[in-house]
Amino acid sequence: ETLAIGIHHGSLSKEARRKVEGAMASGRMRALVCTASLDLGVDWGDIDCVIQMGAPKGSSRLLQRIGRANHRLDISSKALLVPGNRFEYLEAQAAMDAVNEGKRDGEPFRPGGLDVLAQHIMSCACAAPFQEDDLLDELQSALPYSALTREQFEQVLNFTRDGGYALKAYDKFKRLRRDTTGLWTLTHPKFAAQHRLNAGIIVDAAMMSVRFKNGRNLGKVEDSFAAMLSVGDTFFFAGLSLELIKMDSSDVIVRASKKAAMIPSYGGARLPLTTHLSDRVRGFLTDRAGWARFPDDVREWLEIQDYRSVMPESGQLLVETFPHDKLHYMVSYSFEGWNAHQSLGMLLTRRMEDRGLKPVGFVANDYALACFSVEPVTDPAPLFSADILEDEFFDWVEGSHLLKRAFREVAVISGLVERHHPGKRKTGKQVTFSTDLIFDVLRKYEPDHLLMQAAWADARARMTDVGRLGDLLDRAVHSLVHVDLDRVSPLAVPLLVMIGREHVAQGATDDALLIEAESLINEAMKID
Repeated sequence: ETLAIGIHHGSLSKEARRKVEGAMASGRMRALVCTASLDLGVDWGDIDCVIQMGAPKGSSRLLQRIGRANHRLDISSKALLVPGNRFEYLEAQAAMDAVNEGKRDGEPFRPGGLDVLAQHIMSCACAAPFQEDDLLDELQSALPYSALTREQFEQVLNFTRDGGYALKAYDKFKRLRRDTTGLWTLTHPKFAAQHRLNAGIIVDAAMMSVRFKNGRNLGKVEDSFAAMLSVGDTFFFAGLSLELIKMDSSDVIVRASKKAAMIPSYGGARLPLTTHLSDRVRGFLTDRAGWARFPDDVREWLEIQDYRSVMPESGQLLVETFPHDKLHYMVSYSFEGWNAHQSLGMLLTRRMEDRGLKPVGFVANDYALACFSVEPVTDPAPLFSADILEDEFFDWVEGSHLLKRAFREVAVISGLVERHHPGKRKTGKQVTFSTDLIFDVLRKYEPDHLLMQAAWADARARMTDVGRLGDLLDRAVHSLVHVDLDRVSPLAVPLLVMIGREHVAQGATDDALLIEAESLINEAMKID
C-alpha cells in the first residue's frame, strides 16, 4: 500500500501509460506490473530485476524480457521466474537451459498471404504505374512468394482492380485499370489517399472505451469481453474494481466499486508455446536420471506419475481416462500449444456428442487437453482419427465465428474495407458490420473468392494451428497409448484445477482452487 508501484498495459489510456513511463524513467517508481506492452520501444538502464510471472513460452522471448534488467554493457541482467504450476516449472527450466545453451526459437515458414499481396499491389500502383510481368518477377524473387503462380497472381490483381465477380458492380471497388500500353494505374487519385491512410497488416481487435460517468477515459477492453457484461457486473481495470453502469455502441460506463471483480481477457495475451520448448519439456518427462535436479515436489510428482500411469515418450500420444467427481475424463498429453488444443477440444466434443458420450466440456493448456463427459471413453483411438480435420473441422469453422473473424482481418488488410477516413476512424463495430455484410454476400454468390480463400488459410494456420493439429493426429494413428485409471493422474492435476476457475467469485478463487488442487493431488498420489 505504501510503495510506488505502477501498472502498464497496452489497453490503458495513452495518458495513463505516459504518466507511468515518465515516473519510471525519473526513478519515482519502485516497481511496474506490466504486460508485453513494454517489450519494445522503452529502454531504462536502471531496472534491477525482471520478474517473469508464469512460463515464458519461448527461450527468445524470455531472453528479450530478461534483457530489460540492467540494460548496460558491463552489468549482467537479473531475473526471477515464477511458474504457476509444475508443468510451468518444467517449461521455465527448459527456457533457462535453452538460453544458457544459446539456443533460440525458430519461426515456422509460412507462405505469403494473398491479402498482404493485394495490399502490396495497391501500394505499387500508388507509387507508380507498373507492368504486370515485372511485378510478378519481383514478387517471385521473395521467398514467401517464390511459389506464387501466374494464375494466383492474376486472381489477386483482378481482385485489386475491381473486387471480383460479386463486387465489381460497385464503383468504390474499381481501383485499378490497365491502359493501352499494358501499364496498370489507379482509376482515381483518391484511392491513393485512402490506401495510405489504411496501409498496414496489424488489425486491432474491436475495442470499447472504459469511461467514468464524468467522461474520464481509463482505456479499452475488447468488445467480446464487454459483450459478456451486464449492468451491475464488476471487473478489474487500471488497478481499480469497476462496476458497469451502462453500455452504448462504443463506451463502457463504469463507477468505482469495492466488490470482488473479474479480470478482463485479451486475445493477444495468449502466446503460443514454441515447438522448440515443447520438445524440451517432453524430454524432461522421460529423462529419469535428470529428475534429481528438480525441486522435491516436482520430482515426486514425476515419480508418482511414472508409478501410477506412464510417461509420454517422444513421438507418443498418451491418453488417460479416469472417473472424477461423477464425470468421466479423457486427458491427452500432446504438447502442441493452447491454440491447437482449443481447436482439438471443439472437434473432439462434437465427435463425442455424435457417439452418444454426452460431453460436458473441455479445458486446455499448452501441454494437454481434458474432455469430460457423462459416459466413459473406452477406446479413444476413433476420436483421434485424422478424418476429424476433414469432417468436423470444416463444419465447426463454417458454423463458428472463426471464419468471419478471419475474413474481417483479411478484408481490412487487402483494402476491401477501410478503417480510416480523412478526419475520422471507424469503430470496431462499424468495421465488423461492414465485413460481415460482404462476407455473407461472397459466401452466397462467390464462395471461392480470393478473400474467402485467404480467410480459410488464416483460420487453418493461425487461429486453429491446424498444422500442429495435423501433426498430432498423424502421430496418434501409430503411437496412441491409452491408460485407463481409477482416479486422477498426477500429470492431469495442473490441467484439472483450471476447470471452472472463470466462474468462481474473485474472493473465493484462491481458496477454491487451493482446496480443489489439494483434493486432486491427494487423490492422484494415493499409492495402493
